[in-house]
Amino acid sequence: MKLITFDPLIDSADIGCEHWNQLIELIIGHDVAGVVVTHGTDTMAFTGAALSFALDGIGIPVVLTGSMKPLGEGLQAEDNLRLAIDAATTGPVGVWLAFDGKLLCGRRLVKHHSQEPDSFRQVADAPPSSRTVVGRRFLPKRLSILTLSPGMHASTVEAALSQLDGAVLRVFGSGTLMQEPALQRALLNATDRGCRIIAVSCCEAGGVHQGAYASDGLLWSSGVESGGTATAEAALMRLWLELSERDRKQHPETKLVAAI
Repeated sequence: MKLITFDPLIDSADIGCEHWNQLIELIIGHDVAGVVVTHGTDTMAFTGAALSFALDGIGIPVVLTGSMKPLGEGLQAEDNLRLAIDAATTGPVGVWLAFDGKLLCGRRLVKHHSQEPDSFRQVADAPPSSRTVVGRRFLPKRLSILTLSPGMHASTVEAALSQLDGAVLRVFGSGTLMQEPALQRALLNATDRGCRIIAVSCCEAGGVHQGAYASDGLLWSSGVESGGTATAEAALMRLWLELSERDRKQHPETKLVAAI
């Protein structure tokens, strides 16, 4: 058994692509039968998706775990860690979360409660990567999740997209949004300049579906891509890796950023 500790330790709210790259390096760089990653709960769903796509096809269990309470305050942390070790020893291959007595798929995670022990659940599956390449890495990108809401002005969306390389757009229901020409222009201008936009539903289940309503035509005619049933976290991580791969092919001299 090998124990590796980040130095300095970071709050999960501060995690970024350099930390995911470091985790990927450590996981594929050691000849082990399974891996347990202890992680804060705030961004657990993002890291679960990041590792799921980056390590797609890995032949060992990689098990994330954490707790809503620290070690020594009840048995929640101890039970979650015990479950993670068991899963990393005898569980299925792939990336998982061991939490509150359950083993959950890493790329299907949502954190649905901010305080209860049962704070994570898995939702409808996100498709696997289009390519199975174990150990893909993240390049620094300007990406964000944008959520539409009633009364949101098109200029707000336009201003945000103007600063981004790509975005995940959380839309209403199965793919609708406000019927505003200015909003369509903002989306079209962004996609025309090469900003990739992936639409996902603000609902936890069901996903987006092209053509489900006449009013969703504005979205798809603007060059926005469908995220299907993916969570916003999974869509963001998949987009991040795809843009990183594209840039690495175009600029092979680009160096990775990894936490030291």
